[in-house]
Amino acid sequence: MKIAIFLVFFLAGIGPAFAESDVVASISDSDSTLYVDRQIMITADVKNGQDVVQPFAYLTQVKNDEQVVISLSWLTGSLSPRQSFSPAQSWTPTEPGTYTIEVFVWESIDNPEALSSPLSMTVTVVHETA
Repeated sequence: MKIAIFLVFFLAGIGPAFAESDVVASISDSDSTLYVDRQIMITADVKNGQDVVQPFAYLTQVKNDEQVVISLSWLTGSLSPRQSFSPAQSWTPTEPGTYTIEVFVWESIDNPEALSSPLSMTVTVVHETA
């Protein structure tokens, strides 16, 4: 089963970047700078557009500039028919650099059938200046 999914990234007070389920998310370069030791919330708006209950797994993955996964987290649940939910996962960068944040919505952890196209965005993390 497929569900309609609309994802939104919220990064530490930065405005949202919107994407339909088959479009890659992005934010403008001026908004993509984040700071070391400041928590980042990766949030999605997920909507079940079906008339049946839909289980799901919401995964977030952060990769460094060498494409090594440095953070992986997930939560699972189910959505009633026509129900919306806004899951969020946090990540706190500890080193400056360029990172790729990816979001996946799957049927379950045991059954990684995609309910939406994966989304990704690139962010730059720097030390905060006084």
